[in-house]
Amino acid sequence: MGTLLLEITRGLFGITVLIGFCWLLSEKRKAVDWRLVITGVVMQFILAALILKVPFVSSAIGLVSKFFVKVLAFSHDGAQFVFGPNLVDNSFGAVIAFQVLPSIIFFSALSAMLYHIGLLQIIVYGIAWIMKRTMRLSGAESLASAANIFVGQTEAPLIVRPYISGMTRSEIMCLMTGGMATIAGGVLVAYIAMLGGDSIEQREIFGKHLLTASLLSAPAAVLIAKILIPQTEAARDEMRINKETISTNIFEAATEGTTQGLKLAFNVGAVLLVFTALISMGNYVTEEWIGEWFGLNAWVTDLTAGEFKGFTLQFVFAMLFAPVAWLIGIDNQNLLLVGQLLGEKTVLNEFIAYASLGEMIQTKEITNANSIVIVTYALCGFANFASMGIQIGGIGTIAPDQRPTLAKLALRSLIGGTVACLMTGAIAGIFLV
Repeated sequence: MGTLLLEITRGLFGITVLIGFCWLLSEKRKAVDWRLVITGVVMQFILAALILKVPFVSSAIGLVSKFFVKVLAFSHDGAQFVFGPNLVDNSFGAVIAFQVLPSIIFFSALSAMLYHIGLLQIIVYGIAWIMKRTMRLSGAESLASAANIFVGQTEAPLIVRPYISGMTRSEIMCLMTGGMATIAGGVLVAYIAMLGGDSIEQREIFGKHLLTASLLSAPAAVLIAKILIPQTEAARDEMRINKETISTNIFEAATEGTTQGLKLAFNVGAVLLVFTALISMGNYVTEEWIGEWFGLNAWVTDLTAGEFKGFTLQFVFAMLFAPVAWLIGIDNQNLLLVGQLLGEKTVLNEFIAYASLGEMIQTKEITNANSIVIVTYALCGFANFASMGIQIGGIGTIAPDQRPTLAKLALRSLIGGTVACLMTGAIAGIFLV
């Protein structure tokens, strides 16, 4: 009982520290709407309690998770037909190349079809309506926040395209932070494959947690955004989804979705290749040169009891982010490894971090079940430095007049999205103890 209370207290302390950190960075501290902040935190706790503790709600999310796992199975069949079983079912690298990336293409096509028939818009509108009523948001930011649960940070703004030019700084901040704090459905399928391995049961478990993370991070992104840039200007209350579509029928929608998915898959594959190579190059400098010259490699090995073999970038990430890992409830034995993952996610991207987590699970470097789940939640967002450029370019194309505001708020949105994901991890940790 004492340990249980201690872990819950640590989680609540972590959430308080994260909110306090954002308040210190707030543009107008006195203007922060604490009613909205409290409502957002309460919404997260209610959602977490319903999904993780109430059987029928948990079962409903489980069914959705099974749908995503089934999508993986369908894309696996397609990949086997194109590439053959010897390539598809081989090493971890082959799984990424011939299972994970094809799943992105297939789900992108499926999402485009769901958008064309209007089903995705109905779900987004329902969630937006709830957020608007409970958190007193404008119509546009409610829709954008809800859309970010299902689609990426460049696709969600399309749903509120007509409103973006007239958005206030606070609304733009909410739009950007929501994009940073959540992930797209296509990559969610990919992460399920990376974390769940070949086990259908494990894939369904991770699918459930990743879906829950996206749902919990939506209100977290809103409350953090409203702390960093409080709403002090009047905003439009109208809430109407942009129904503009470039496809004339469902088959054209599938084709367009396939094309977009292909671009995303190639982009993900290229990013993994380049950043893995850059990490290798950086480690050559830090470990082979600096580590050897100054005797730091032996020091790191002794300090970490062999967990890290030299003065690598992963070790630097681990040391910088280990205190953050402790704040969100990570087991003391896994602080450095989770710190490494948090650093990879922020400095590089979440795909690299999930790839590292998948390998750590396979090699049993991380065995604490709670730590694995908490970091799964904490990594579930697009908050990284590359996303700053993606948002400025993507949203700036839709509303060129807002480009200066987007550029000024980019770093704050990165901080906000990171904190929102960490809060989601801490809240999940509280319900796991």
